[in-house]
Amino acid sequence: MTEIWKSRSTKLGENFAKELKITSLPVDPIEIAEELDIFVEPLPADKKGVSGMLVESNNNFGIKYATYVDNIGFQNFCVGHELGHYNLPGHYEQLMSNGYHESTAGFVSKERYELEADHFSAGLLMPSYLFNAELNKSQVGFKAIDVLSQKCKTSLTATAIRYAQKTPDPIAIIISEGQTIHYCFMSDEMKEIKGLTWIKKGSRLSQNTVTSRFNKIPQNISNSNQVEGEATLLDWFGSYLEYEVNEEVIGLGRYGKTLTVLTIDELPDQEDIDDENDLIESWTPRFKR
Repeated sequence: MTEIWKSRSTKLGENFAKELKITSLPVDPIEIAEELDIFVEPLPADKKGVSGMLVESNNNFGIKYATYVDNIGFQNFCVGHELGHYNLPGHYEQLMSNGYHESTAGFVSKERYELEADHFSAGLLMPSYLFNAELNKSQVGFKAIDVLSQKCKTSLTATAIRYAQKTPDPIAIIISEGQTIHYCFMSDEMKEIKGLTWIKKGSRLSQNTVTSRFNKIPQNISNSNQVEGEATLLDWFGSYLEYEVNEEVIGLGRYGKTLTVLTIDELPDQEDIDDENDLIESWTPRFKR
């Protein structure tokens, strides 16, 4: 059911963009909020720990968004996230009992309502009917994500996730901090590769990856450094697959995390994978009880 409500939230964000008759990128969430008579203002830069707030008093609503990350894309996503809480069914009833709600945007929360608002924001700011046309003009991997991020005025993280959802190419997006993986998104084409093991939240990075080595130097993240190298599916997905992947890594500055983009130039032959599975199966000892 998890994927169903995530997809539903994204679709509701896209439908909201259509209802507002938005016909071009970038989508301005502050302008949308003001059209809805929602007052919008920035939080102080020293206010950390929350990405934004939805506030209500006497049926008047306000949105406050984080500025501790000095990035217009991140701030746009935070405002879009609050618009999600404002629009999504059940959110007001569940979250606004005290007249306000403090959010954690950016796909880092485990809470359902926070993730629903994240997916709503992605759908609103990068609706398929506009995003797909730009996607088709782009290259592959981080270059495509960077171009799309600038076009949509959205954060690299949110754009990378949306890119993974929509691209026809086999790619994976990983967000990590230190040696810990926060989450992984795979494109549909990547999911189709047999033998892959889904990367779980909280998993440790393999020491063989470029990302692991990159994250051991804090300045790489704070300075938004970028490197590129090679790894294997085995290194990342813990399976027997040793096919090479291109690994692009960039530090996300004050966000404190690392974005990794995995791409595959040539998909593994699925028949070969089946043959390897059969061979492994034949080597597996069987013990009678």
